[in-house]
Order: sequence, then C-alpha cells, then structure tokens
Amino acid sequence: MPHSLPSSPKSTPRDGRNGITKFTNCRILRGNSLVEEDLWVDSITGKIILSQAAFFDDLVLPDEVIDLGGRILSPGLIECQLNGAFGFNFSTLLEPAAYAKKIREVNKQLVKTGVTSYMPTITSQRSEIYKAALPHLGPSGVVQVAEDGAESVGAHCEGPFLNPTKNGIHNVDVLRQAESFEDLEDCYGAKNLRSGEDGRPAAVKKITAAPELGRMTSLIPELTQRGIVYSIGHSEATYEEAAVAVGAGATMITHLFNAMRPLHHRNPGVFGVLGNPELPRPWFGIIADGEHLHPTTIKIAFNSHPDGFILVTDAMHLVGLPDGTYPWTNGDSTSRIVKKGPKLILEGSDRIAGSSITLIECVNNFLSWTGASIPQALKAVTATPAAMLGLQGTKGCLDHGADADLVVFSENVNPRGTTELVVDEVWKFGTKVYAR
Repeated sequence: MPHSLPSSPKSTPRDGRNGITKFTNCRILRGNSLVEEDLWVDSITGKIILSQAAFFDDLVLPDEVIDLGGRILSPGLIECQLNGAFGFNFSTLLEPAAYAKKIREVNKQLVKTGVTSYMPTITSQRSEIYKAALPHLGPSGVVQVAEDGAESVGAHCEGPFLNPTKNGIHNVDVLRQAESFEDLEDCYGAKNLRSGEDGRPAAVKKITAAPELGRMTSLIPELTQRGIVYSIGHSEATYEEAAVAVGAGATMITHLFNAMRPLHHRNPGVFGVLGNPELPRPWFGIIADGEHLHPTTIKIAFNSHPDGFILVTDAMHLVGLPDGTYPWTNGDSTSRIVKKGPKLILEGSDRIAGSSITLIECVNNFLSWTGASIPQALKAVTATPAAMLGLQGTKGCLDHGADADLVVFSENVNPRGTTELVVDEVWKFGTKVYAR
C-alpha cells in the first residue's frame, strides 16, 4: 500500500486514523507553472502519495480534506547558506548536549519561516570548532519526526581555505591552504568527510574554497566522489582558474559577485564560467537582501543562467533578534556585529557581515525587483537547490514519493504594487507544524 508503515514513522496517528490528508482547490507548483490539482500526503511515511492508487486501488479515504481556497501549495523552502538564526551561531563551541539543544530550538523556529530543509553553515574557524560542531550538523531527516521542524541536509563549511584578499569578514588569522586531502581531514575531521558504517552520508555536504590556492583544485574530484559539493567562493580566481575548477568538478559558486574578483571585460573572473558553453554551468547563490547586490545585478545573474539561480540568505544568528550589537565567534577571536534592520555591519568597519533576512523575504525581493513569475521565484528556493544537492525527487518537488514538506502561500499586494507571498501554513513530512 502507498502508506505502508516505514521502519521509522514520521508521525503516529491516533484513533484508527490512516494519516492521509488531501489538499484540494489549490495551485500546485509544477516546474515553471502553478497547476490546479489535488495533492495527497501521508504523515506516517512522510511522503507524497498517488491519489488514484490510494483511492481506487486500496480504497483509502483521507482522514482530512483541506480546501485551500485557491492558494498556492509549494514544496518546502531549502536554505543553502545559513550561519545561524534566532540567537544561535553554528560556529560556536559548546558542550555536546547544549549544542544539540540549540540546534533543536533553531529547527523549530526556522520551519515557521517556510524553510523545511537547510544547510547549517560554519564560517572560517579553528579546527576544534569544526570537529566539535559538524557531528551535530549532518543530514538529519532520517532520524527526525515532523514536530522536530526543519531538517539539515548536511553542513556547509565556508572556509577556512579562502583567499585572504577576499576574506570578507572572515578572520585572516585562521585561513589555510590545502596541499593534500589530509589537510582537509586535519581541519574538518576525517570522519566528517566520509559516510558512516551505517550508510549515513558525511556530515559535510558542501565546502566553499578558493580553487587558486595550494593544490585545492586537484582535491575537488576526491570531494565530489564522496558526495560533497565543491563551491567556488571568497576567491581571486581568474576566469581560467575558475574554468579549470569547474572542469575538475566544482558545481557551485558561493554568493556570486560577493567576495570574488569582479567581472571585467578582459577577464570575466568566476562569473565568466556561466557563459562557457563547453563547461557544465555551475549553480550559484544570490543574496537578495538589498545590501549585498544591486537589483539589476540580480537580474543579470538570473538571466545568465536561470536554471542555476539559487536564492540564499547568508543569514547570521541575528535573524529574528532586535536591533543592537552582538558578539560573533570569528576564528580565534570574538568580533561584534551591529544589526540595524536587515543590515549587518562588522563593528568598527563598513564591511557587510552576512544578513538578517529570511528566505521568504529574499523571494519577495526577487519578485519585486525582477518581474519574475512566482514559479520562477519559488524554483530558486525549491527545485534548483534540490538539484544542486542531488536531492531531486526527494526534496524541492511535489512528485509522488517525495518528502511531504509543504508550504501554503497566500498572496498580498504591497504598497509598491507588486505581489508578495505570505507563509500561511507549513507541513513537514505530511504533518502541519505551523499555521499563521
């Protein structure tokens, strides 16, 4: 049966209920369109199921039929660069029990913003922080239940193998070069870069590094063979160096345009690889917070490669907190970040220190600034990041057998006359976990 009980149920229905919910009178995100179609989900398996098989083959009726009144039903949002949230910085050294507790708190708050899956990001730090934190940040969907909130799809290590001339606010004192794979293992911990004996994937899913330093480019194939995404970032790479890295297996660019050699008419730098038809064009992250990039720059990036365009927040632990000045673990020292609205600045400088925006706010900015369609905007936080992570068919879509991670959106028209999406409900593994 399509709702047969898995070895690890995602929820436990009561009173003889079968855990099946039918959504009707809704517009479902299908590729580049919103399609009027019903959707059935199973909260026991946590999966989307075929309605015809459930109804006609197994004679199953849903426990509940939900009329969405024409609202949008989308896959859950996927955040690919989150440094922390709601007061907790992932680059923090804590006792294991205390760290795990903070992660659980973030997961339950984050899902309320529409994010059902995310990549917890650790910035350039001392090795001891990576080795202590990464075991808590690996893929968690297998062991989580719906009520746990957002799940990790694997950690993102943004550093410390970065170019010191493009460090942003990363502490240059902890930056390193890699001459061998053993240097990566020494930094992150060997066990965090390989799958476990039980078949669980490595804790690290993505590494951002400058390919022009040391022998980093030669290490890319070993990373990709382990299922780890190599992302070009914080880099002085020329176009030629970036092209070699892509040829070696780099499939992602971290926050395109920021902390990298700028586009020049004689050397297009990292951006140039998006225009090379002889290379597989990489995916790339874009921070649409109104601080990191001009709206026209975002349009240029989108038009250059729509299928590679991924909206990210690069949000710090200050997202969800009031304005003020807050400490931040920055390598082997503690810095202070000043928050004023969505803008974050490293105290005593004019350097942008990540963002304090939510992913749905990035989506709405993108809609407002570019004239993109709602399906195009949602694809940048659902299907496209899922493809980058190799999770097609499981995350970022509403296909049969995919995880039943859903967001119900209503639409508002803001004072500028553009449409904004509002998170009305969030469902994780087929169970409602948030309602506005």
